[in-house]
Amino acid sequence: MSAPVATHRMTAEEFLALPDDPGVERWLSRGRLRERRHGDKTMTYRNRFHSRIEAQIVHLLKTWLDGQAPPRGAVLSGEAGCILQRNPDLLVGIDVVYLSAELAAHEPDSTTLIEGVPTLVVEILSPSDTQEDVNEKLDDYLNAGVPLIWVVDPHFRTVRVHRPNSLPELFNTEEELTAEPHLPGFRVPVAAFFSD
Repeated sequence: MSAPVATHRMTAEEFLALPDDPGVERWLSRGRLRERRHGDKTMTYRNRFHSRIEAQIVHLLKTWLDGQAPPRGAVLSGEAGCILQRNPDLLVGIDVVYLSAELAAHEPDSTTLIEGVPTLVVEILSPSDTQEDVNEKLDDYLNAGVPLIWVVDPHFRTVRVHRPNSLPELFNTEEELTAEPHLPGFRVPVAAFFSD
């Protein structure tokens, strides 16, 4: 279970200056340092099922993106660092993210972080995730204005789609997932996320 570990509001820069602590997953939620301990494991070690699904989603998004007319956005993965808002700062690592062409073009080479709201956020559930942590991230994404969020459940092989001011929608492996109007023309069977 996660808990706030600081009472003052941190900036993204203060967060990034923290020393590495193996076995601890950290993120900055509305200026509050959040962390979850994982014993002697670090969150950089993903199980192969999580990694396979992440790679497959990146492949599907990249295939769609390659078919779009320039200027194109960008698909990133592997806990991509994203500052979703400032004052208070919200900094998260995202499994898979799609940036619009406009946002991708405005990212300076002087930083390794994305600063702004991506078009699509994909969170792949892990056995260590708690419902409280997932709900907090979803609230953060929605409050920051992320227009499209996919929560991928490897166990049940489902994708839950969240959009601001809308009820979540659940898709299973017998259904097709679209991303209109945010990813025009993107259409894929949910089963493709979980294929070997």
